[in-house]
Amino acid sequence: MTDPRVTKLANVLVNYSCAVKPGEKILIEAIDVPPEFTTECVRLARAAGADPLVLLKSTRINRALMQVATESQWGLMAEVERYQMERVQCYIGARGNYNVSELSDVPADKQKVYETTVWKRVHNEVRVPKTRWVVLRWPHPSMAQLAGMSTPGFEDFYFDVCTLDYQKMGRAMQALKKRMEATDKVRLKGPQDTDLTFSIKGIPAIPCDGKLNIPDGEVFTAPVRESVNGVIHYNAPTMYRGETHENIRLVFKNGKIIEATSTNTKKLNEVLDSDEGARYVGEFALGVNPYITKAMKDILFDEKISGSIHFTPGNSYDEAPNGNKSEVHWDMVMIQTPECGGGEIHFDGQVIRKDGLFVAPDLKALNPDALK
Repeated sequence: MTDPRVTKLANVLVNYSCAVKPGEKILIEAIDVPPEFTTECVRLARAAGADPLVLLKSTRINRALMQVATESQWGLMAEVERYQMERVQCYIGARGNYNVSELSDVPADKQKVYETTVWKRVHNEVRVPKTRWVVLRWPHPSMAQLAGMSTPGFEDFYFDVCTLDYQKMGRAMQALKKRMEATDKVRLKGPQDTDLTFSIKGIPAIPCDGKLNIPDGEVFTAPVRESVNGVIHYNAPTMYRGETHENIRLVFKNGKIIEATSTNTKKLNEVLDSDEGARYVGEFALGVNPYITKAMKDILFDEKISGSIHFTPGNSYDEAPNGNKSEVHWDMVMIQTPECGGGEIHFDGQVIRKDGLFVAPDLKALNPDALK
């Protein structure tokens, strides 16, 4: 018998996030997830009148493919997958990982072949701008280990996070969207020596309330590309290309990262030197999910931490463009709760959030007690 929590989650993805309609096609890409979940997505999609397609993958097999990567090999896969993506209206990406470090020994140049073929041509160029899509992380024991939790305890946490009332959250986000779109100057103060200023003038703010990612809970925009100055010291660990980084510190001058250090400084700068846009920032976002309170090195969760921000080197999104283009999009997280060192967000000189809690009256509906 299927766990009712699995059915509830599949229903959120099919009928809320993707909002499938009769006669539409939906692609379900399942990477290392239990067949019970994929079959529930198939069943519910068909019940809604849609035609489900399924693409099954394995991270371990992807690793093997990346290790022998050639442009022709991945170019062909990109061509085949793009053909499929162009013929669907909706997409669910359910991504599990038995070993979160599975790709850690794949050389950066081999991973870049994948990023410039399948990821760019299928996902960046077709899936993101042209389908109704949602991406989900599946709660394998490897995620529970990263979170420092038991497997049953993590599963309970996971289903609370992923099936909360996203419609309520979406309504509360409208005030923050309005605030951000009326703001010019932003100042971030935070743990250690963080003191960063930039402008978000004229760039849209996009509420994320379960329509694109599950779990969800952020409002994002982008800084004016050359406006960023100062220092940001991230206090959440992050994983990129299979490598873990902690204590990332970036120094900006006129938008560009001129100094970058971490517990893995060499690898950090290797990524930031991928192309010109990798040393500029493509996203600034505030996290508000009330059930996510600490980092677990899975960015779909960590970027939604209540009381956090993420400030992202690399490509900007088409929905909130600042002109920065890059093969890189690396969400790095700073948590401003008292337990993590505190901090403030200023919009045009006014403190709107302090120590992780919104203090502006119109934004208090986004605080954890109001959203749970």
